[in-house]
Amino acid sequence: MPVPNLSQEVHAWLERNGWTPDRDIGEVEAGELIDARVQDAERQGSPLVPSDAAVRIIRNYGLLTLQHPRIDEFAMEMRPTVGYDGDAALVSELAVQLGRSLFPVGYDSSEYGLILVDEAGRFFHLHHTGAYFWGFDEQDAFARFLSGVDALDAEEFFV
Repeated sequence: MPVPNLSQEVHAWLERNGWTPDRDIGEVEAGELIDARVQDAERQGSPLVPSDAAVRIIRNYGLLTLQHPRIDEFAMEMRPTVGYDGDAALVSELAVQLGRSLFPVGYDSSEYGLILVDEAGRFFHLHHTGAYFWGFDEQDAFARFLSGVDALDAEEFFV
């Protein structure tokens, strides 16, 4: 699956965390992860539909633990199946506010905030303190994660 141009820093960090440029967990394994998340959202009464961008992210980075290089207890866990009761409604509500569909692709290991990707490939973080913009694509999201740049409030992207 094609990936955007990654900076040398992001590329090296990803490789240290088990990623390779030709990595693809495959249609079957990605489909199982996605189906589990879709079924859980349906159980919660708030359907979630994966976009092509979310599927691409899951295929390229799914099941990786992307450890922060300076904070031991902080990683991007690229597992879309992790969530909590009521999270699907919150994801759906945020999607409406953004005017674009969202789908979970992982969570942060520190406080279990959901990592979401919209249909344009933008990254958002749904945390107990609110919703945040994490990047315009994975290069941007991963670079912001590595640099510790403060996330922007997702409200800046509401329609």
